Amino acid sequence: MFALFIVLMTHRWIPQSLWLMVHMVTLGLITNSILIWSQHFTEALLKHRLPDSARPVQLVRIYSLNVSMILLMVGVVFNLFPLTLIGSTGVGAVVAWHGLALLQQMRAALPARFGVTIRYYVAAAWLLPVGATFGALLAYDALPALWYGRLLLAHEAVNVLGFVGITVVGTLLTLWPTMLRTVMVPDAVTRSVQALAGMGAGLGITTAGALTGLTWLATTGLLLYAVALVLVGVLMVRTTRTKKPADYPTLSVASGMIWLLTGVLWAAYLVATSDFNSLTLRPVTPVLVVGFLVQVLLGAMSYLLPARMGGGPKAVREANREFNRFAAGRIVMVNLSLLIFVLPVAVTGSLIRTLASLVGVFTLFAFIPLMLRGVKKSVAVRKAMIQARARGETPSPDPEAVNPTPVPHLKNALIGALAIALMLGLGLAADPAARARLTAPGTTTSASGQTTTLTVEATADMRFTPDTVEVPVGHRLIIEVTNTDTKNAHDLTFSNGTSTGRINPGESATVDAGVITENLSGWCSVVGHQAMGMTFTVTATGAQTSGSGATGSAHAGHTGNTGAASASGLLAPSDLDLQGEVSADYQTRDAALTPVPEGENVDGLTVHRQILDVQELPREIAPGVRLNAWTFNGSYMGPTLHGKVGDIFEITLVNKGSMGHSVDFHAGTVSPDGVMRTIAPGESLTYRFEAVRSGIWLYHCSTMPMSTHLGAGMFGAVIIDPPGLPEVDREYLLVQSEIVLTTAPGATSEGPGSVATGPVASESGGSVLADVVAANQATAPTLTLFNGHATQYLRDPLTARVGERVRIWVLNAGPGGQLSFHVVGSQFDTVYKEGGYLLRGGADAFGQAGGGAQALDLSTAQGGFVEMTFEEAGTYTFVNHDFGAAERGARGQIRVSP
Repeated sequence: MFALFIVLMTHRWIPQSLWLMVHMVTLGLITNSILIWSQHFTEALLKHRLPDSARPVQLVRIYSLNVSMILLMVGVVFNLFPLTLIGSTGVGAVVAWHGLALLQQMRAALPARFGVTIRYYVAAAWLLPVGATFGALLAYDALPALWYGRLLLAHEAVNVLGFVGITVVGTLLTLWPTMLRTVMVPDAVTRSVQALAGMGAGLGITTAGALTGLTWLATTGLLLYAVALVLVGVLMVRTTRTKKPADYPTLSVASGMIWLLTGVLWAAYLVATSDFNSLTLRPVTPVLVVGFLVQVLLGAMSYLLPARMGGGPKAVREANREFNRFAAGRIVMVNLSLLIFVLPVAVTGSLIRTLASLVGVFTLFAFIPLMLRGVKKSVAVRKAMIQARARGETPSPDPEAVNPTPVPHLKNALIGALAIALMLGLGLAADPAARARLTAPGTTTSASGQTTTLTVEATADMRFTPDTVEVPVGHRLIIEVTNTDTKNAHDLTFSNGTSTGRINPGESATVDAGVITENLSGWCSVVGHQAMGMTFTVTATGAQTSGSGATGSAHAGHTGNTGAASASGLLAPSDLDLQGEVSADYQTRDAALTPVPEGENVDGLTVHRQILDVQELPREIAPGVRLNAWTFNGSYMGPTLHGKVGDIFEITLVNKGSMGHSVDFHAGTVSPDGVMRTIAPGESLTYRFEAVRSGIWLYHCSTMPMSTHLGAGMFGAVIIDPPGLPEVDREYLLVQSEIVLTTAPGATSEGPGSVATGPVASESGGSVLADVVAANQATAPTLTLFNGHATQYLRDPLTARVGERVRIWVLNAGPGGQLSFHVVGSQFDTVYKEGGYLLRGGADAFGQAGGGAQALDLSTAQGGFVEMTFEEAGTYTFVNHDFGAAERGARGQIRVSP
């Protein structure tokens, strides 16, 4: 639990944190508890205690489970599928082994009245390997999208409703009346068997419906499971007729079972109202994990631990008193916090939701200090009893045993409710807009006193669903946006300046668009997403139309809009001062090509390993022009990879950015489905390919819109030397790229040439700001760069000496435009383009000698190299002979010394 608490408090900085937190509960806490306590109950119910010699084997199972669990978590967090597969296989095998051990104990014992519980323990244990298999498939990179929703439902149903649900209900057959300290109802065994059979049947139907893609069948299974839970609930209520729940264990377990039924019904609704391609069970996750699993676990532990510590009635009472401190208040606080957390964000707002989660977490984790206090009290009582016996004292009656002090449950419950009310008050005070959400609809203060609310999804196909709404003039508009895209962050920004803010995959946020008086336009402000179709229209019914009806000027000037801009805001080369000085801290990128690294010898093959960290950092790309670039390894234009034919490249892409990114290596021949997929922030993947052909190859982010991602700096070169490539005196690499910039919102000027640019307006230092936009937003780029900067090789030229042979590798990265590479004052006697020689030492393909070339023409994503020898000292200019591109920055110099 300590590790879980640390992850909960630091989850924003941990990859796959939501998955990790859920599975630290389900595997770390719940599965360990099931292995321990189902063994305890099996021995108790069968009245067949195993010898001490059997305990080491049980410990091996526990250790094996935890080792497998750690391997699984590391594999998922770091996207290492082999490790994930090993871990999930280990977890499934250990729990199946546990089920087999219980079965062998049942067969070795005499028939028992409650043997049905043990049979369900065995069945539940053998379900987990099936659920673990589904989970491992979900982590497989190449899993077709068609199967994700199906396997997700099957995985959660088999593991939560099957393995855990059936185990819990089987245990409560005897544990519930024991916790209440009362007798079973006469037909408890019969009703429990019926309920467990119904749960098993519902689970089977749900899984079959999920795997076959039949939502109606899966919904039917969930409803049947819910009916079985109602039977369990009726049995539990009947048991309370003789003794009401009056302590933390019974109240917590009862609350957990109510949340289980709620979660199953909610899941049935979600399955019934969507298809598997769009199915998301994320809203139900806190209900099942916190509401059901954690509350049942803590309730059961609060009863079982004092009983197992023993020490006599007084020791157990003292321990119970600690475990039960503020019981009703804790129950109220946890369940009201959870209720607030699962309400639509449109009602509560994100701040109140966050506060509710914190209150709930800290209240649940109060179990730890209370447990420690209970252990301390139990030990102290036992120690005092031993000392009293040693002094020969006769034990005196304990007044608490005869006349226990009444516990003020109602008072504690009211205190808990007041604590939640205080939390709400603080949230409303810090987020005034939440007041409108909590009072909507009908009581919000607006022109008409009415509020229109809407739920919208931001989808993976770059659309808002729905993307239009009609709102009567005078109504306030409140929209809850859920990001169902599993890879990219989105937002919804309106032309009146209101916005949801950035929404991570699977999360929701609310925008209060205010009182609608005219038509309103909206869009996703993540770079390029608007250009791909993520727009939203609010039509004010009853409004007077005027042209387009949208407040376009606000659109162009709204702070935080990082989407495509209107053409009028595009920056032209004339808006920049390319004759200005670069910043004092700018370091010219070394164009010299480093030799092929040795790599690692693996089974006779050379393996080059490289980590590509996606980072969003400010980077200078021209004098006075600073871009909040999207980078591989921190530089505008990623690292250069260099190898030979037959080498293996193993690339690990780690997304430390704020949106989805990917990578495509032209140097490899691999299926794009798995390795080129977009990964969400915090995720990683491994891209492995063999260099089977020589040449210079482009790599780039392949997340749409590619022109924006590439223009923002997410590209680089892979050079595979042709066999027998001769050595030269100097070898350089030049990669041309283009970028389209637009004036950013909220820009101010400090004078000519003072421009800072970026997908997000930040770190501007008061200068004019600009955004990178999709290349299709302009007829010409703002800048054309070599190696990520417009003028760096004018300030720091390449160097050579007279008579030296110089080879220059050239790549046109794009995203658009042509490159005609020319060196003023020199000629090329060797030209290599797209994997083959056009000239080699002045000889053409037919062996005709004495030829030369003046330019190497490269279209987008093409590359090659040229070789030349300088006959005289001087300063030689290399350019893109498309002079418009040269004037935008595609030029540099080579300084040749005697």
